[in-house]
Amino acid sequence: MQRTLVIMVKEPRPGRVKTRLGRDIGMVGAAWWFRHQTRSLIRRLRDPRWQIVLAVSPDREGLTSRIWPADLPRAPQGRGDLGDRMGRMLREMPTGPVCLIGADIPGVTRGHIARAFRALGRNQMVFGPAPDGGYWLVGAQRIGALPHSLFQNVRWSTEHALADTLASIPGCRVAMLDQLRDVDTVADLRA
Repeated sequence: MQRTLVIMVKEPRPGRVKTRLGRDIGMVGAAWWFRHQTRSLIRRLRDPRWQIVLAVSPDREGLTSRIWPADLPRAPQGRGDLGDRMGRMLREMPTGPVCLIGADIPGVTRGHIARAFRALGRNQMVFGPAPDGGYWLVGAQRIGALPHSLFQNVRWSTEHALADTLASIPGCRVAMLDQLRDVDTVADLRA
């Protein structure tokens, strides 16, 4: 079975990406940071053990963008909140284990991703917690259907996001990875 790593990306346009960071350093600076961070992350995570797929937003612009590497497959994120979009990506990827990350995690390495896929050999789902109560990675084994309740009633962008997500999948075998920081603010960037 194919292992798939989905990286969620947005077109790095000022005012459309990393807006909380943009309030601290300016929207142009935030877009510049996101573009270069994403390119570095993609280079760092390329590995023959998994296929990288870019989940792009906005859909039409992202599918034709020349910003991201042309050799990587792309899938439109579609509409809805973060849970709707992540659920769609997890369900629509090829059969096999799938891990999904954002592009704003400077500390993620191939070793982190390899550990996530290994954890899916013994668990139905895997999460990489973040210090703010959210998570930088979600992965699913995908031998059977994903729980229908996955991502329901999650308070996104709060300290409750991981706890709410775990509450949405009662009875699932879950593994936790290392805690990593995503970048939402200038304080995150400095850390």
